[in-house]
Amino acid sequence: MSETTPTTAEPLRIGVLGYRFMGKAHANALARLPMFFPDAPAVERHTLVGRDEEELAAAADRFGFANTATDWATAIEAVDVFYNLGPNHVHAEPSIAALEAGVPVLCEKPLAPTLEAARQMRDAAADADVPAGCAFNYRFVPAIRHAKGLIDDDALGEIRHVRGRYLQDWLVDPEAPWAWRMDADLAGSGALGDLGAHTIDLAAFLVGDCVGEVDRVAGHTRTFVEERPVLDDDGSVEAYRDVTVDDAYTAQVAYDSGAMGSFEASRVATGHKNDHTVEIHGSAGSLRFSLERLNELEVLRDGDRGYETVLVTDESDPYVDRWWPPGHVLGWEHTFVHENYEFVRAVSTGNVPDTFPTFEDGYEVQKILRSIERSDERGEWVTL
Repeated sequence: MSETTPTTAEPLRIGVLGYRFMGKAHANALARLPMFFPDAPAVERHTLVGRDEEELAAAADRFGFANTATDWATAIEAVDVFYNLGPNHVHAEPSIAALEAGVPVLCEKPLAPTLEAARQMRDAAADADVPAGCAFNYRFVPAIRHAKGLIDDDALGEIRHVRGRYLQDWLVDPEAPWAWRMDADLAGSGALGDLGAHTIDLAAFLVGDCVGEVDRVAGHTRTFVEERPVLDDDGSVEAYRDVTVDDAYTAQVAYDSGAMGSFEASRVATGHKNDHTVEIHGSAGSLRFSLERLNELEVLRDGDRGYETVLVTDESDPYVDRWWPPGHVLGWEHTFVHENYEFVRAVSTGNVPDTFPTFEDGYEVQKILRSIERSDERGEWVTL
């Protein structure tokens, strides 16, 4: 990727809904762009949106936002680009309103808590004349881009099996406190949507052109801890609240091509902090990637006696020329820098790369998530 002359246009005024985990990740990414991606459009961290005025003001100061707002509608009127990083249940209304106002939107995943809300968002994006992206940041890992290049070049031959898992253990302790991610009305689903959405999108990104659409799925979900404590300000247990989403899921997938897929995710997998692993097996080779070894890709080619570990940190690797000398590894936070770079460039030029995840992609993921739930409810395979 070669650098070009920096833009001289007025900075894009960015409005961000949400100032916690994802708000911090994207704010950091926006701050890094001028230093490492000088050909990116100039951006201004303009308005940060949240409910608690005191916490909002403190976050805006830390993240470098000039303004704050407690009403997302006010922010949409003041900015050129809107980032929806709030809980899942507030994805649809603000995003649709922004698109109807002609404001580009980058929305966190999963696209919505329900398939119907995702459909409405997809349709609003289709009707809008501005970019709308769904924030599947793992598409922007250099090793994943390298893997896609190998697959597109037919280095693995006919794709036969896709495996994906996303394992975390932050809810192993039954006394881990209740949060919005454990409420079906707010989140839609648990590990299925929170983690599984990433894996399902990554599989579609890597092998979708080879294996076609998902034809049918068989799914199983399980909640291991039925209620969790709600803590007061001093950390004492105030009450217990029901957990209405899954702690873990597994799924079998049949693709149009005849390829097979197996997927799982858990937030109660003891010993796994952020283990997102994808394996692709073909007639002429295989590859595997783990987020816990983000700079590496394991590749097996036809005739090899075992996997070769490739360190994806050379200047010729995607995005890496912008950062450090070969061997100086990148981290999780860099995926957001790459994602933001691609999105603001798409906003500036009006051209959305084929590799960038759109609301249509988010909706397709949501269809599979819902089909897995339906399969679990019915106890049978479900055809999409």
